[in-house]
Amino acid sequence: MLVEKVVSKLLDSNTFVVSNGADALIVDAGCSIDQIKSFIRGKHVLGVLLTHAHYDHAMYAVQYASEFGCKIYASSASQEYFKDSAKNYGPLKIDDFKDFCFFSKDQDFNFGSINVKAFLTPGHSKCGVCYLIKDVLFAGDLVFKKGIGRTDLYGGSKLQMLESLKRVSAINFNFLQSGHGDESTREEQSRNLKTFIKFLSR
Repeated sequence: MLVEKVVSKLLDSNTFVVSNGADALIVDAGCSIDQIKSFIRGKHVLGVLLTHAHYDHAMYAVQYASEFGCKIYASSASQEYFKDSAKNYGPLKIDDFKDFCFFSKDQDFNFGSINVKAFLTPGHSKCGVCYLIKDVLFAGDLVFKKGIGRTDLYGGSKLQMLESLKRVSAINFNFLQSGHGDESTREEQSRNLKTFIKFLSR
């Protein structure tokens, strides 16, 4: 499996192209279509996975779906964010959800040769999702290499953040890719998660 990170011009958010042979998935959608096409290189994009609905992670999702003929996968809680730019903190506004597959509980997905486990992880937003693909966890803005996401934006919750961090601690991953910044290892996250779980538990 190959994981390629593309840094967008929208708050330096990360978009990932995950591929196995000719099969590919895109995790988050903050990069322009021209940026992302150069990483596809003829692969068959089978889906766009959104970690949450803030504009810097979802701005170009509908364009991706149109360009690559695939569906967008997101928490059902993201719909209100898409409909209201004040909640996604940018110019994003989506009213037509024909390209979306929404889910409201943890899910297992099979995209050709790529298997995905989706975990609902609210806290930074109501609609947070982490995706486990092989041994890599894509965590969006829930957790970073040395920190966690903000809980003071619309739909954020310290209590939900605490519960989601506990969930992440129990997931069997070796590497974690965040919505901003660098990759981290299981060992690094063990220390990071322990620190913030303790802090939020006070």
